[in-house]
Amino acid sequence: MKILVINCGSSSLKYQLIDMPSGDVLAKGGVEKIGMADSFLKCAKGDGPKTRIDKPMNDHQDAIELVLNTLTDKNLGVISSLSEIEAAGHRVLHGGEFFKESVIINDDVIAKIEEIAPLGPLHQMANLKGIRAMKKAMPSLPQVAVFDTAFHQTIPDYAYMYAIPYELYEKLHIRRYGFHGTSHRYVSKRACEILGLDYNNSKLITCHIGNGASLAAIVNGKVVDTSMGLTPCEGVVMGTRCGVIDPAVFPYLFENGALKPEDMNNFINKQSGVLGVSGVSSDMRDVEEAAFVRKEYRAALACKMQDYSIKKYIGAYMAAMNGCDAIVFCGGIGEKGDTTRRGVAMNLEWLGVEFDDTINTGLRDKEMVISKPTSKVKVVVVPTNEELVIAQDTLDLVKR
Repeated sequence: MKILVINCGSSSLKYQLIDMPSGDVLAKGGVEKIGMADSFLKCAKGDGPKTRIDKPMNDHQDAIELVLNTLTDKNLGVISSLSEIEAAGHRVLHGGEFFKESVIINDDVIAKIEEIAPLGPLHQMANLKGIRAMKKAMPSLPQVAVFDTAFHQTIPDYAYMYAIPYELYEKLHIRRYGFHGTSHRYVSKRACEILGLDYNNSKLITCHIGNGASLAAIVNGKVVDTSMGLTPCEGVVMGTRCGVIDPAVFPYLFENGALKPEDMNNFINKQSGVLGVSGVSSDMRDVEEAAFVRKEYRAALACKMQDYSIKKYIGAYMAAMNGCDAIVFCGGIGEKGDTTRRGVAMNLEWLGVEFDDTINTGLRDKEMVISKPTSKVKVVVVPTNEELVIAQDTLDLVKR
């Protein structure tokens, strides 16, 4: 079955055409700057070279149609007809408390996704644009929604509740939801396969570290805690997000005229984190060059703050789970950043971690155990594959 996996942002669209159940990627690409005059598509056959197509696209409907036309193009395409596509799977940011697993999309599901859009307004409405555009382009095609939050729905109430008046939870559903769930699900299972662990009898800490970053504590295949909260802003220090912060900071900033309430969202999501501290960039490659080559204090401080915040969560989750079998790194920085992995995993011997920096140094985008054979707690790098999980869920639901 050929499944089109779609991940829509506010002005972007990423896709993969995957042949299931083999998991072979037939084609992949992405559209950027949707709604702008200089919008373009980059596409490739499998792992082949990328081709760029510059074309104005007013909205996601134009983007979807260009993707479908490219997939069937005589020179760039990999299928002769759209009828070869048997289903579409969509990444959807927020499932709230309604969606605890992936679902076949119908009008009721679309209405519910829209209803909970205030929990993730930017991403959620973009996801809906992709769903509606695909429905218009191929009305009879089965579509599946795979939610970032669904894997975290096993977290117990004492871990997902905030200590605020309970009525606010009942009225506005304010609680910890967690994100990156599709990634945490994939890498936790794959890590157990690599290490020869029984997934249903294991204790894992998965660290998805990219521009956005989150950790999950997973016991016997079920998430018991995660670092992101109501929104993706809570948790560790990230590229542009502040992570955990004393909430009293904000009224203090308001009172002193340093921040206006209407600017708060940008402040905590786009101006803080590694970018805010370093003053250099949110890209760790640029920040590490400033820190370790140019010896800039603030850049080095930002690196240390991020590493330290991740390390604290690891220690907390080991305590919460009463032990740990493995720590798993994934995400753009987790898969490529040997400096970050070193900063996080070094000096955890008292917790049973014997880190092997010889294996770690220079490792990029490759499955590898980076702890010593004698380490009681294993450390492993597993490149994530969210698209494959979305395709697997889509296949299972459509078959069912």
